[in-house]
Amino acid sequence: MFSSCISNKDLVYLQEKGSDVDSTLQINEISKPYRVQVGDILRINVKALDSELVSIFNPVESGSSGTGGLYFSGFTVDLHGNIEFPILGKINVLGFTIDEIKEKVKGELFKQYFKEDAELFVTVKLAGLKYTITGEGGGGIFTLFQDRVNIIEALANAGDIPATGDRKDILIIRQYPDGQRIHHIDLTDIAAIKSPYYYIQPNDIILIKPLKRKAIGAGQTALQNLTTIASILSVMVSTYFLVKNL
Repeated sequence: MFSSCISNKDLVYLQEKGSDVDSTLQINEISKPYRVQVGDILRINVKALDSELVSIFNPVESGSSGTGGLYFSGFTVDLHGNIEFPILGKINVLGFTIDEIKEKVKGELFKQYFKEDAELFVTVKLAGLKYTITGEGGGGIFTLFQDRVNIIEALANAGDIPATGDRKDILIIRQYPDGQRIHHIDLTDIAAIKSPYYYIQPNDIILIKPLKRKAIGAGQTALQNLTTIASILSVMVSTYFLVKNL
């Protein structure tokens, strides 16, 4: 009965499980920059002294804010990895980083419309970091307007994992140019912060599995288990006396 309860080892994040890992473990903030995938939405803005000229390159902002508005005024990467940029036409951005796309757009503008000495300023940003959580405890599609989000922040934004969710084997379904891949991460181990999947990427799907003890109907605490057993015994005793008196 007591072994079926959910212990702290199943609930606490980032525990020091190995002798080679301690609380002074440094998080490696240097990670590979994100490379744009099909379906991403980019926000690109061009600024220069000639405001009349740059206005033809900047899309008209929609009235709504957030990703809903950017869906109409932003630049969506199509199935071929291209965006349709005003005047310049199609620009391939698939697999490029945000900085590389900025330089690419800037280079095309200098080549076709601006002189080299023009004070041209181009900004490129992702239209929010969208991700999906599903599995144990429900889920949904969420968007955070940050450049970097770790998986614990993403889960907290969605209401965290319920006690019956398996924190030791979180599945991350990630999009790559050649298709989707499934990765695993143990969030109860402090070594997770060194994982390449600790920071989520746009369009990640985070899948939460139920603990095995939930699948067999065990309670979350010893009291719940005791209550369940008492209820079963009560039914058995009542059935016994009912049959006996027939």
